[in-house]
Amino acid sequence: MVNAEPLTRAEALAADIESMIVDRGLGPGDLIGTMDEFRDRSGYGRATISEAARLLNDRGTVEIRPGRGGGLFVARPNPIVRLRNTLLTVRRMPTTVADAIAVRESLEPLICTDAAQHRTKQDISDLRRLMAALKRATTSTDRFMRANWALHERIAEITPNHVAKAVYLSMTRCISDLSEHADPDDASRTEDYLRLRLEVHAELVEAIIAGDVARTVAAVERHHAPSPS
Repeated sequence: MVNAEPLTRAEALAADIESMIVDRGLGPGDLIGTMDEFRDRSGYGRATISEAARLLNDRGTVEIRPGRGGGLFVARPNPIVRLRNTLLTVRRMPTTVADAIAVRESLEPLICTDAAQHRTKQDISDLRRLMAALKRATTSTDRFMRANWALHERIAEITPNHVAKAVYLSMTRCISDLSEHADPDDASRTEDYLRLRLEVHAELVEAIIAGDVARTVAAVERHHAPSPS
């Protein structure tokens, strides 16, 4: 098993400060400590303390206030930071592929219709390239699913709705992480199934490329329809 890389001094200090916030029961706007206090407690230099403060500021955990009376203060919650932290928490918790698929499918009409309305020439070129890769992958369920995820991620990149994009991509990657290599018993049945899924995705991509919202909605509905047994 590969061991995780050790934390840098700045990362370790940032983790200590986050624990300090919880242990002290500090809330938004409360002073955590001054830079001098952190230097005295940790023994680290200003560069390490500044890097730890920057890491925490980037995470939305603390607010850095310079000058007299300044220091690190508990940041007020930011909706986007809360969303990001929620997604990170979900990825660390026990879940199922079905959970992630349900969330992703609920967002798919928005993601795909946005793509139909906002796709650029570069987007169209990329979608055609990814469809060609999906077609080449129909000889293997495992390769097909990976090509499928890549296609859906690229479709999601088109939407200007950053929140929907973040959730959708997180769920797609969660599905990818949780899914195991498939090795079906009935190869001929799998080939038929993959050809059917290829047709479904081809229609979805062509609808998006055409900029036809109604056609895209119909293609999404077909994409979600149960496959024939």
